[in-house]
Amino acid sequence: MKNQDTGDSFDSLKLNDNILKAVELAGYTKPSPIQIKAIPAILEGRDLFGCAQTGTGKTAAFALPVMQMIEERGHFPKPLEFRALILTPTRELAEQIATNISLYGKFLKISHCKVYGGVGAGPQIRALSKGVDILVATPGRLLDLFKQNKLRFSGVEFLILDEADRMLDMGFIPDIRRICAQLPKKRQSMLFSATLSQEIAELAKDIVNDPLRISVSPDKPTVEKISQSVAFLERDKKLDYLETLMRERLEKSSTARALVFCRTKHGANKLAKKLTQSGLPSDAIHGNKSQSARQRALDKFKSCECPILVATDIAARGIDVKDMPLVINFDLPEAPETYVHRIGRTARAEADGEAISLCTDEDVQLMRDIEKFVRRPIPANAQNPFHAAAVAAKLSRKSGEPSQPQAPRNTDPRQHRNGGGSGVRRKGKSNFQNSKGGPASKRAEESPKRGFKKSEHPARGARSESGGRKDMKNSPSRKPSAGKGGFWQKLKSKFV
Repeated sequence: MKNQDTGDSFDSLKLNDNILKAVELAGYTKPSPIQIKAIPAILEGRDLFGCAQTGTGKTAAFALPVMQMIEERGHFPKPLEFRALILTPTRELAEQIATNISLYGKFLKISHCKVYGGVGAGPQIRALSKGVDILVATPGRLLDLFKQNKLRFSGVEFLILDEADRMLDMGFIPDIRRICAQLPKKRQSMLFSATLSQEIAELAKDIVNDPLRISVSPDKPTVEKISQSVAFLERDKKLDYLETLMRERLEKSSTARALVFCRTKHGANKLAKKLTQSGLPSDAIHGNKSQSARQRALDKFKSCECPILVATDIAARGIDVKDMPLVINFDLPEAPETYVHRIGRTARAEADGEAISLCTDEDVQLMRDIEKFVRRPIPANAQNPFHAAAVAAKLSRKSGEPSQPQAPRNTDPRQHRNGGGSGVRRKGKSNFQNSKGGPASKRAEESPKRGFKKSEHPARGARSESGGRKDMKNSPSRKPSAGKGGFWQKLKSKFV
């Protein structure tokens, strides 16, 4: 294999001329580390378990060799069947992968279609009725069509599970297992994930067979070219800071853009509305929006018609915008892993990028968890006119870092003692998985009917106006304990 280890070009990876021509037209000149390791192994027929940072070219790593093998084998899919199944957690990611397949397959005779919810199923059913070579799908809609007998799994030769850790976060693992139970035992399988956990390792055992394990930069969970900083603020100054920052950026460049992350759908809508009212055109994208509305918002953002896109974490791995310079965490994520996926929307394809996180007094513990996870202190933002020294000091007392603003780029970060930060979690909250397979905040966003606000939860006391719990002792729903004549006393008396 010529020059395989050097990775100087795609020519060294045994890809055919038609694919190489498409890759060249797409502007790719040098394969990424994950592509150098994965493509030859997949072409040799190996199952794969890959871990790589977001934005490092995982899609091409599995799509290019699978497309080549499908064309070389020559036979065609039967009606209702498909030869390669690519499972993704979100509609946006499905769209992104389908777009890349169209790009890479420009000179190939390969058919593909995408299947996801939020849009009418008619066109998807018509495409599947003829059979396709590659199907890109989200688990929910795929199972719905299977139950309606609109597709069959018997023709699958390749299975690719992309963003497996995101699948876990969103509670899709039971669906994944149901789908895999229907697939042919003889197949080539690939599982890709940006992070590793025990749950992902257990899932991999059931999907891939004797896999080649590939891990790219496992000890550096964030892309090194991203300039990270944190703005310490009082809560009521967050919007002022964001407006000031974006006005300054837009004055310098009319093409300035920012992807802003909020924790909830309501919060995203509210923030986008306030920004627009202040003269900064903004739009929101989240799970309650129809797919057409989400696509319109994304298109306007890409064309710079709308310079600010406010998103929830459902879009954290589905948005791939070329030359996106800035990601802002308006609300810090409750899971530190989510921070990595959010900021990974910038600095893609070897470009530079910047990520700014807004931290209030309530977010100090979340900031500690993030610093511990990324194994580096995140410096204070130097261009913050609303700097809250008290908030910075609260974090620095624990982490040992200076509370005054520093340069936003940390070129020589010092490691925290014992990994930095504190492992203590907030009472009543978890930054990792809960019993249903994902963070509580994520499940509440994806399935709002199943979630409760703290003040509405039936198992908790309602909050008083002062913020404390009301006494539940006299609540009508609270049953008094049984006295001497109660059931348990009578039962006990029979045996004593």
